[in-house]
Amino acid sequence: MSQHTKSEKDFSKYFQPPSLTDAKKRGKEDIKVHYDFQIPDEDKELGKDKHYLIQTYGCQMNEHDTETMKGMLEAMGYTGTEDRQEADIILLNTCAIRENAEDKVFGELGHLKTLKLQKPGLILGVCGCMSQEEAVVNRILKKHAFVDIIFGTHNIHRLPSLLKEAYFSKEMVVEVWSKEGDIVENMPKKREGMRAWVNIMYGCDKFCTYCIVPYTRGKERSRRPEDVLAEVRDLARQGFKEITLLGQNVNAYGKDFDDIEYLFGDLMNDIRKIDVPRVRFMTSHPRDFDDHLIEVLGKKGNLMEHIHLPVQSGSTEILKKMSRKYTRERYLELASKIKTVMPDVVLSTDIIVGFPGETDEQFEETMSLVKEVGFDFAFTFIYSPREGTPAAAMEDNVPLEVKKARLQRLNEVIATFSSESNQKLIGQVVEVLVEGESKNDANVLSARTRTNKLIHFVGSRELIGTIVHLRVTEAKTWFLKGELIETPLQKTV
Repeated sequence: MSQHTKSEKDFSKYFQPPSLTDAKKRGKEDIKVHYDFQIPDEDKELGKDKHYLIQTYGCQMNEHDTETMKGMLEAMGYTGTEDRQEADIILLNTCAIRENAEDKVFGELGHLKTLKLQKPGLILGVCGCMSQEEAVVNRILKKHAFVDIIFGTHNIHRLPSLLKEAYFSKEMVVEVWSKEGDIVENMPKKREGMRAWVNIMYGCDKFCTYCIVPYTRGKERSRRPEDVLAEVRDLARQGFKEITLLGQNVNAYGKDFDDIEYLFGDLMNDIRKIDVPRVRFMTSHPRDFDDHLIEVLGKKGNLMEHIHLPVQSGSTEILKKMSRKYTRERYLELASKIKTVMPDVVLSTDIIVGFPGETDEQFEETMSLVKEVGFDFAFTFIYSPREGTPAAAMEDNVPLEVKKARLQRLNEVIATFSSESNQKLIGQVVEVLVEGESKNDANVLSARTRTNKLIHFVGSRELIGTIVHLRVTEAKTWFLKGELIETPLQKTV
């Protein structure tokens, strides 16, 4: 591929940019499920003796999308690499949740421009949630015209065709579907390690006022139960130790089915019967967390005692401005129900501080809710407006120094609860999945408890990928230390 300069006229041949206006049109058209995905034989040699590199930003959904893209590229003959100099394709799989995530990607594109000049044949692509944003694509077209491919979250299955087009057309290829795509089954995936992600649904219908996801990921579309269960059974047969079910709003699963009554609690109950040691899920929405789901999770077995339940704010007034569609009281009632059925549950959450109009009193309501629930850990954020969301039109009237002070106070309280929770475990025996060597010491192994707490211990590398029991010997704020208990290794829970 020769070095070239792209201009506006070059885009006409293969140019389908995103439209926020179209993305906001939530049609009631049927979502079709396709089982006929395949890579044409003539494309299976396209990547022979070539290498790819995918840099992933954002959430587990993006990580899983990367697994799918890796699977497709390897089916086309490409080999993965971590060396940019060796790569023939570099894809940036992007996140649009916060502005600083976008800044990182544009900074990365600046670095890659130099590499592109050195290697004119390099195919450089931007995909993921940022690609679904009209303003982002326009910025790439104007300031980063050396990018070869832009595609979105709804048309990942089109990667082989888009790549081929980029190679042979010598023009920028832009294909971003603003309306939701169908569900495409049977795409190849490259999974590594002992844990696997399984998408059970796509999109979100909640339209929280601060969130761009309903526009970047589209409306809620659930995969058919038989397809999800078949994939989980297959992963169990392959020997994966832990499976995490994914969705932007995972417990809205099944609410879009017209022909059957089958919700997330039903799916979890069926997965509970599959011979895989550990099952987790994320992320759930308080509004859709029903009593049946709590009842099923209370049966435990391979269903873990950790629930990530984003609250975002402890103030009913702020929750209303966020369009979360539950109150402070409803959230506290839900947390109480969960703890009644699962006394040993660990709850984690997401919280935004400094939302437009948040008063000191309303922030104190968040602090008191955190103390009442007793979260073991939390992802906490300072509010920043996202272009295209309703909240972006609100006056961002909380000073930055106030936001930072609130965040610090919030994090201090959560750290205290985490430390106290961990201290209570000293002397107890916990079941853990051994994940690998510690990042800081090759002689120390890292593992996770059923409640998703990190624990370090000294042990043989042969234990990696197995479930063992540890006695907790020491408790730090964010992790534990333990010693191995000589009991038979457990295949299932």
